[in-house]
Amino acid sequence: MPFSTMKKHDVRISFVIRANMPDANMSALCREYGINRGTGYKWLERYRQAGSLQALREQSRRPHHSPGKISSVIEEQLVALRQEYDWGARKILVLLSRSGVSCLPSESTVNRVFKRHGLVQPSESHPPAIRRFERSHCNELWQMDFKGEYHMGAGWCYPLSILDDHSRFLIGLHALPNQRTAGVYQSLVQTFERYGVPQAMLMDHGIPWWSTSNEQGLTRLAVGLINQGIRLLFSRVRHPQTQGKVERFHRTLNKKIRRYALPENISGFQKRMDDFAQEYNQVRPHEALAMVTPTERYQPSSKVYQPNPPEWQYPTGATVVKLNHRGYANHRGQRYFVSEALAGQQVRIERFDGKLVVRYRHMYVREINEKTRRTVTLLQPADKSKVYTMS
Repeated sequence: MPFSTMKKHDVRISFVIRANMPDANMSALCREYGINRGTGYKWLERYRQAGSLQALREQSRRPHHSPGKISSVIEEQLVALRQEYDWGARKILVLLSRSGVSCLPSESTVNRVFKRHGLVQPSESHPPAIRRFERSHCNELWQMDFKGEYHMGAGWCYPLSILDDHSRFLIGLHALPNQRTAGVYQSLVQTFERYGVPQAMLMDHGIPWWSTSNEQGLTRLAVGLINQGIRLLFSRVRHPQTQGKVERFHRTLNKKIRRYALPENISGFQKRMDDFAQEYNQVRPHEALAMVTPTERYQPSSKVYQPNPPEWQYPTGATVVKLNHRGYANHRGQRYFVSEALAGQQVRIERFDGKLVVRYRHMYVREINEKTRRTVTLLQPADKSKVYTMS
């Protein structure tokens, strides 16, 4: 597995494990991993001080000290001026300068002060998307999301939409009675069988593709998509603009659905959505596509869905075990918890420095201390301030 396809903390773990081997050559190893010797020794020292590979996670870059932090007096002046004039940071700074303050804070600092004191209304805050993009080819990225819920005669309808990023083609629009894994995955399988499998999918931190019960958000649905070779990306929490195309599509969908009285059952919703999908893909000109329809731009994926994807090929001679239905591994007469989401999957167990290190495919997932039997996760926790990847 090339290092470029591994996450940073997986690369660090791999480096430290190999650097602790008796015949390790630091110079050669650093060249192989594309790092300088100082970085290599820093990773080793971080592990040795903590005694756990978990210490190799990305460290916070927040400074321990803030010499540029503004004084409480300046902060009080900023708040008073904001409350009096309700102006933005740039105008408030001009007033502050006129009052004789020589060392002015930056606009970003002033805006943080306003937010901290609750002086910024949601309608005033328009954070940009992490990256405005359009993929170069069809099926490079699909965006997937639920469109809220609609009440019907007996229960609710949850529309599941899947949109191709490049062509805006509506890959799938499924009327589901709930957001449970079984129904969602069945809908995805139908979509994959019809249009093939994408390279990546972008979703929010919602069920069933994101779990709130474990630190990494790993779910069985997510594992199923990973096994199809799909790279998963998760948008920022409370920032729907990351999924701008599907969010804009949902406004169009909602307007269409509510144009007439809502259907009374799931089949009625599905019929209305099928009619909408046909119109959206084949009739409605799209401004972002120079007024052509998504159908004229879209081509199905050449990557076919595999009902029974082949097992990941671990190196010859590696210790490979299959997790039981609860996500536990049996190793040398002992049972260790790994991950419930990985139940039934094959994992690799490596012995390292009195510990067992568990890998799923090319991801390090668990560290087990054989002496204390204490286990810690090695999957990188989600950084909910930016797009998070899982692959």
